[in-house]
Amino acid sequence: MSTKINIKNLPVGYQSVISNGKHAIIGDEPIPSKGTDLGFSPVELILAGISMCKVATIRNVARRKGWEIGGVDAQLEQTAVRQPNGSFKTTVKSNIQIQGNLTEEQRELLIHEADNCYVTRLVRGEWEFQESAQLESVEA
Repeated sequence: MSTKINIKNLPVGYQSVISNGKHAIIGDEPIPSKGTDLGFSPVELILAGISMCKVATIRNVARRKGWEIGGVDAQLEQTAVRQPNGSFKTTVKSNIQIQGNLTEEQRELLIHEADNCYVTRLVRGEWEFQESAQLESVEA
């Protein structure tokens, strides 16, 4: 499955218009990083994707099993520590609240499925980053 994202970087701070061709959001860096803090940072966007997948997975599993649930909320927190070799050791903590009359076993299953959602497995998987191609520049 292929996913394509287009970025249009603006000359203010590090603001970028991020689009998939149908929807758009603003990305930026926080003020301490010389951004304008008017959008999500790159790390926040990664965490948003993981958390959205986790809560959607919970809702999907509950629907398939016929379990009635209410709201599903998640909070993710990422910390990264630079290693001596320059790489990063990244830890993501996740807290999930599921509203509904569920047994402890049902809740555990839903959390287990969330922790193994598609985006989490994708991030844990093997990535190959190809060199960026340079497109022809267009004069403004």
